[in-house]
Amino acid sequence: MEIVTYIISAIVGFFGIMFVVGAQGSIIRVIVGIVLLAAAGVLIYLTRVRPKHEEHTIIQKIDLSGDVNLEQLKCRSCNGALSNNDLEVKAGAIFVHCPYCGTSYQIEEAPKW
Repeated sequence: MEIVTYIISAIVGFFGIMFVVGAQGSIIRVIVGIVLLAAAGVLIYLTRVRPKHEEHTIIQKIDLSGDVNLEQLKCRSCNGALSNNDLEVKAGAIFVHCPYCGTSYQIEEAPKW
């Protein structure tokens, strides 16, 4: 987006210079040229002063209640061992991508009743 703003300000500045240089005694052209040059300067100033967008990392922690036994997570297609790097949380659901067979699926929790 910054590049587009710089290009627009360069075009506006170019036309400002053309109006001032080609005024030939016309005060209106000089005024329009100065206004265009000022507009180009303001565009450049606002682009440089504007705060940059920062990327935010969201960490989701899961609090488990009750007694939880840790089990080895295995791929349901190839039975390969999966690590926490193979898990991804999207829209509140846990997805698995197996590095061995390339299968991707959502983990569905079985009812406990």
